[in-house]
Amino acid sequence: MSKTIFVLNGPNLNMLGKREPGIYGGKTLKNIEADCIAAGDRLGFTVDCRQSNHEGSLVDYLHEADDKAVGVVINPGAYGHTSIALHDAIRAISVPVIEVHISNIHAREEFRHKSMIAPAAKGMICGLGPHGYILAIEALSGITTKEQQQK
Repeated sequence: MSKTIFVLNGPNLNMLGKREPGIYGGKTLKNIEADCIAAGDRLGFTVDCRQSNHEGSLVDYLHEADDKAVGVVINPGAYGHTSIALHDAIRAISVPVIEVHISNIHAREEFRHKSMIAPAAKGMICGLGPHGYILAIEALSGITTKEQQQK
């Protein structure tokens, strides 16, 4: 299997840099993707970045990751609070998934406090800004290395 990590971003994340910079900061999605690719290079991984505003596309990307990736970083955006379909897709695949949110979802509106993704994911990082993506890639590097050693 390749040493590829999928970085998936959900709805409205294509608007980063423009959308509520007081909450999400000034980095664009392209900036974050470049940082993720650089982190992957440093750790010996290829990073495949994708974004969709459509829930079904994200489900398809998760299914594809099961065959083409060693792990997934997902920022599901608002779907994190509502999507049983993403939850089920994560449970259906065998590769580890780490959920990321740029803002601290627990310090925001009450409807954002619950994640439908977290119970199915290996872990969650929130509130650390775009650096959370890098931490998730580093965590997947450690997880996949440990899994390889145990085989």
